[in-house]
Amino acid sequence: MAHWFSQDILDAGKLRLFCFFVAFICGFLFIRVSVRLIRADVRWWFGNVAPGGQHIHHVVFGLAFMCVGGVTGLAIADPESVWAAVSAAVFGVGTALVLDEFALVFHLQDVYWSEEGRLSVEVVFVAISLCGLLLMGFSPLGIADGKGEEESMWLFAGYLLANLCFSIVSVLKGKTWLGLIGLFLGFIAFFGALRLARPHSPWAHRFYPNGSRKMIRSARREQRYMRLDDFGRRLQNLIAGTPDDENEHLE
Repeated sequence: MAHWFSQDILDAGKLRLFCFFVAFICGFLFIRVSVRLIRADVRWWFGNVAPGGQHIHHVVFGLAFMCVGGVTGLAIADPESVWAAVSAAVFGVGTALVLDEFALVFHLQDVYWSEEGRLSVEVVFVAISLCGLLLMGFSPLGIADGKGEEESMWLFAGYLLANLCFSIVSVLKGKTWLGLIGLFLGFIAFFGALRLARPHSPWAHRFYPNGSRKMIRSARREQRYMRLDDFGRRLQNLIAGTPDDENEHLE
């Protein structure tokens, strides 16, 4: 473990990214445990911050952490210093607090424990996955791999453009995960772009008329995706808690 940390993190100049990644995960797990304890009305746990009866959402604290960590990180000249790592960790905690209430910011209303609140958990999962890929050495669109290849610049630019197009098509087809991960692994974006679109995706609405063969096949295939979605929802419930409307449905 020490050898891996020294070679793949320190020597690779990824200490700040590693601190951000770890702090982001810890911050997300902490705030989810906290809000679930508050939701369960556990007496020994502190409640919501509500001075004067005004509930302050943790996205506000997240913005403060992001400002402190971000500005401090910009002000530090040595990116390999301890304080640079600390500022990255502070920024990671702030990002976790903000993204944990992403759905609230997106809808401009408190949907934390509603079905719409699942969007926050999905965004956090995406952020963890993409950050993990960066930490493992993958680069968006393979940009880092093209350094020093001046003789094949046009070929490399064509590859980047094709990879980006495949990723966009995958997202439009309702395959968000394949599209986002495809930014780092081009063959995944290519695979997602070739597959049938999901029936409720923008691509299907535009190119699959109702009753067409592709729409019928897409609807049948959607049943398989529903099984994966059900597994994902159970995983979200285990980590982040079950939404109120789903609890009412179960009752």
